[in-house]
Amino acid sequence: MKYESDKEQQAEKTAGSESGLEANHVPAIIFAIYSESDEALFHARLLAESIRTFAGKYKDSPVWVYIPENLQGRTDETINEMQKLGVEIRTSRTPDDAQWFYYAGKVFAAGKAEAAAEGKAAVLVWMDEDTIVLREPIDFALNKAIGFAYRPVMHNRSGSLYAKPPDPFWSRIYGKLTLDPDSLFAMVTPADRQTIRAYFNAGLLVVRPGRKILRNWGEQFKILYRDSVLAEMCRENVTYRIFLHQTALVGAVMHTLEKDAMVELSDRYNYPIFFKKMYGAESEFDSIEDVVTLRYDIYFRKPDPDWSDQLIGPADKIAWMKQRLGGN
Repeated sequence: MKYESDKEQQAEKTAGSESGLEANHVPAIIFAIYSESDEALFHARLLAESIRTFAGKYKDSPVWVYIPENLQGRTDETINEMQKLGVEIRTSRTPDDAQWFYYAGKVFAAGKAEAAAEGKAAVLVWMDEDTIVLREPIDFALNKAIGFAYRPVMHNRSGSLYAKPPDPFWSRIYGKLTLDPDSLFAMVTPADRQTIRAYFNAGLLVVRPGRKILRNWGEQFKILYRDSVLAEMCRENVTYRIFLHQTALVGAVMHTLEKDAMVELSDRYNYPIFFKKMYGAESEFDSIEDVVTLRYDIYFRKPDPDWSDQLIGPADKIAWMKQRLGGN
């Protein structure tokens, strides 16, 4: 086994004792989240509670929530509740010239979390706050040959169709990131079943910290958002501005790992409930029967009053969600 660093080797050896799970030989996992608003903090607290409740042998794993420096020192009820759950609140700074781009803060917080996790855990799980863990996430314990586990983007709102030449937006991205589009493997979006060139969902990233994928993400993002041509495209098309951070992830992954060091997680992970209601989809996404982690995006800002009756799955887990997210 080739380790990326001495720190990673030590993390593999000491993972069990660090997480209190040595007897079960469970690799240490750290969960990390970024929250840049009060609303996001509310959902991050719910995610942390779901980990503590449903994550099985990983339920006591460290949970780090990163917030912008301007939220440092908040002592509101949500943060107090998270600290009672054993959540560690950390801060992250977004470069000034990146702040105009949506979700830029997440990119740099992810890199900071990865650097902090190296030597402390075999695996870092980076998740968006609109996530709930419903079962033990056994696939987060990566095979030693694997450095990255992912899900495709939900639907082809901004991806590059595999059967067609890249459009001007993606052509510029591939050029700036020195990627050959013909070398990128295909993946299928879960919501609209489109075959696209490799494009990873930034809301669930499972990495070995020593591979430095998330730190490289920030460097690749800087190349893109500092490019005047892409900046102009983002001014003309808000979708490009929203997803530029996620396009940079393609460069971070493809420049770091070979395909055989990556694995696509099953559709039991990052399952997008009620996605069809929000954005349209080929499937209803209304069953959590076998779901390990789900995503709900902005659905609960204005949910159907009877959403809990529309959701199929274990009654106790639906009741748990209903108690925390509302509904008749």
